[in-house]
Amino acid sequence: MNKVPFLNVKSLAKAGLESWPQLVSVLSDAQAVESKQAWRSELEPGFRPMRVKTGWTRDALYIHAEIEDVDIFNPEKQFNALSFTKGDVFEMFLRPCDQDAYFEFHVTPENQKLQLRFPSAAALAVPRAKPGLPPEWFISHRVIESRVRVNAATQRWEVAAEIPFDLVCETSQPRSDTRWLFSFSRYDYTRGQEHPVLSSTSPHKVLSFHRQEEWGELRFL
Repeated sequence: MNKVPFLNVKSLAKAGLESWPQLVSVLSDAQAVESKQAWRSELEPGFRPMRVKTGWTRDALYIHAEIEDVDIFNPEKQFNALSFTKGDVFEMFLRPCDQDAYFEFHVTPENQKLQLRFPSAAALAVPRAKPGLPPEWFISHRVIESRVRVNAATQRWEVAAEIPFDLVCETSQPRSDTRWLFSFSRYDYTRGQEHPVLSSTSPHKVLSFHRQEEWGELRFL
């Protein structure tokens, strides 16, 4: 049976994205969560692992993802474009448990970003007259901080992201007993293959990354 993951978020005295060694060092002993394909009876032949760690300061959540990938690319360059339709993407889903609104952030190997705020899970399920997402669900007034490091020789890319609490928290700021719902997922494209390989840290029974009942829980230490 696939259990919903619990991830302890390490408390950080100080962290920054200016230095990769600093970020990797402060999160070296943080708990990690790994990707899977829980909706399948066995992993696809092209599946490659992803490992994610988290930490927090008074102002922000820090996320560090290590992603194995045999063909690292995404040609999209436009901010808030749907880059997951074109190439590799790392996705972050976050929802403080005391609010209905939740967030989806994407980062590509070229550090192109997509930022979305969904009013609620119910709002996403409402049929719409026009295809696509409402323009007001795209966050364009503020951009999360992220850095990307690509190493084609080792077939690996990494993402470091800083998510400001005042962007995500609409009811209360995190304390040492705060809990959020979370899910980290990825689109792994390989040129010459018709479809990407999808995976998630959540034990989804069916392939739908927005199924919050199967998201994990972040526990702020």
